[in-house]
Amino acid sequence: MENEQQSYCGFLNVLKPPGMSSARVVAIARRRFQGTKIGHAGTLDPEAAGVLPLMIGKAARLFDDLQSDRKAYIAEIAFGAATDTQDAQGTVTETGETIPTEQELRALLPTLVGEMMQLPPMYSALKRDGKPLYALAREGVTVDRTPRRMTLYALELLRMMPGNGALIQLSSSKGFYVRTLCHDIGQMLGCPAHMRFLLRTASGAFPIETAKTLDEIERAQDLQVLLIPVEDVLSHLPYADVPEALSKDFHNGVPLPLAAFPTFAGVAQGGRVQLRVGGRTAAIAQRKGSVLKSVAWLL
Repeated sequence: MENEQQSYCGFLNVLKPPGMSSARVVAIARRRFQGTKIGHAGTLDPEAAGVLPLMIGKAARLFDDLQSDRKAYIAEIAFGAATDTQDAQGTVTETGETIPTEQELRALLPTLVGEMMQLPPMYSALKRDGKPLYALAREGVTVDRTPRRMTLYALELLRMMPGNGALIQLSSSKGFYVRTLCHDIGQMLGCPAHMRFLLRTASGAFPIETAKTLDEIERAQDLQVLLIPVEDVLSHLPYADVPEALSKDFHNGVPLPLAAFPTFAGVAQGGRVQLRVGGRTAAIAQRKGSVLKSVAWLL
């Protein structure tokens, strides 16, 4: 059984339902995969739904090599009330009746695209002296936070919604707080607002179209077919097969000469590449001078 468990290696794109923590999703997958090591590539708030990529087995060693800089979301802004958590789970702190029009929103949103400084909310997982900010917030404590530079790549209004709502679609850099954006849009338009709904539609190389529901994962007869191969997810990294003459050195962890891999001639110092055996990725290596040193093994 142990060998069977260790054979799982790849990525599972999960469609997380609202009302469930990312840790709970991992626990469900770990039970389904019979204790195989599993990690997640970026959390989602419990109330949010959408793409939650999981790293299964030895693929958990590849976190640093994932292209996770871009995220995409659909969110609903609720105008007329601001909350202490900036979402629908919080306590209302301010109300207003000057609901912005569709024309006002369509005029504002394009001006927000680009780099911006965003102040992390108190109700966030960021830590101060080892304690999450949300824990301090629950104690009634507010601390100074440092604004962080973020990028909003795209932002558009999809449609107006009942109950003074507006449905928006956006793509952003990782670490971006969509609920803070909803709150800030309300401030800019002179009307308190919060985030009513959030769906993550993409996380790096994982789109919602390939995401599996928990029900699909539970019913699957062959778990291996659910996994996205390492080679597909790491397609942004150069790759080459290890020459037969270097096979022994490779398996013994000996750094390999860069000159033996013409494909990697243009790789910069510190650049990472895939070393494959039989067409499958066996290790991630990093260029160190004139050699390639393996830094993550999948064997």
